[in-house]
Amino acid sequence: MTNGRPLQYDPDKALDAAMHQFWSCGYEATSLHDLLKVMGLSKSSFYQGFGGKKELFIRCINRYRGNMSDVLVGLLGKSKSGRMFIEKLLLNAAAEARQPEHLRRGCLLMNSATEFAQKDREVAEHVTAGFKGLRDVFQKAVQRGQLEGEISPAQDAAVLANYLVCSLGGITTVIKGGADEQKVKEIVGVIMKTVA
Repeated sequence: MTNGRPLQYDPDKALDAAMHQFWSCGYEATSLHDLLKVMGLSKSSFYQGFGGKKELFIRCINRYRGNMSDVLVGLLGKSKSGRMFIEKLLLNAAAEARQPEHLRRGCLLMNSATEFAQKDREVAEHVTAGFKGLRDVFQKAVQRGQLEGEISPAQDAAVLANYLVCSLGGITTVIKGGADEQKVKEIVGVIMKTVA
């Protein structure tokens, strides 16, 4: 961006607004008009500040990924045990089933993986990096649980972390499909029998 008049908007707030729009509606269903409206920008400010829709989407994916990683690492640090962290994270996903249907957004990374299905290599790379961050947190939680004696040391922590990422994806999918909180809690109970 060239030096000139100062920005008339807060780039972080605009980026957050765009992230929530993509999270709620998906990439394809979000129009430029939608983005300009929620971000409070003119078309020229949008293109000058964010490039285009795809460039903005990638920035939103990376922002979501960074926020998620910070939150999960913080929660793991405060958790009483690694196993309890895993269970609480899965149950928090179950709590989304209490929300009205239009608020059941799931996970932006998982939604994007489903929507793009590797159709766009550049977007896929950023989504994959997001999944790696989630996997890494689960793996740290499993390893901590093993040290604490709540998860068997015979379990391969990396494999179990991958399983938990897949399980979380399944939970968010059945919630978006209409499963109620009790059903999701039952699913979490079955998953946690594996984390032992």
